[in-house]
Formats: sequence, structure tokens, C-alpha cells
Amino acid sequence: MLPNLFKKWFGFSVIAILLLIVFLPGYTKVQELRDTNRDLEVKIRKLYKENILLQEELKLIAEDPVYQEQIAREKMGLVRPGEIPIKVVPAKE
Repeated sequence: MLPNLFKKWFGFSVIAILLLIVFLPGYTKVQELRDTNRDLEVKIRKLYKENILLQEELKLIAEDPVYQEQIAREKMGLVRPGEIPIKVVPAKE
């Protein structure tokens, strides 16, 4: 009786080990791909939000003259005729 039980247990153990050897690398790869997919989905959502903000800014640039003037003054350093530009240089610490 005992040797028969040992043979069954040994056979089950061998089958279990073989299944682990065969399927564990694939399972690990699936988990890695799920993690990568999750990270990419977060990145896609972030880029989608950034894209919406950029589209809104582009619409402002195209249609809002006040915003156009603000951009011209701040980023391009332009001034109106008759204005005197003053550049403030921060003191070094």
C-alpha cells in the first residue's frame, strides 16, 4: 500500500514540476506585459489630457487677441510703439 501511494505522490510531483517548468515563464511574461500595458494606459491618459490643453491653447492663440499680445510680450519680447522695454535681471545670490 505504501509503495503504491509513494508512486502516485511521486508521479503527481513530477507532473506538477513539469507543468511549473512549462507554464511559469509564460505566466511571468504575461504579468510583465500586463504591467507594461497598465503603465502605457496611464501614459496615454496623461498625453490625452496634455493634448486637450494644447488644443485649447492653440484655439486661444488663433482666436484671442489679448492672449496673442500676452504671448508676444512674454515669450517674444515685443513691445508696442512708444513703450520702453525694461528688463529686470535678478540679483545673484
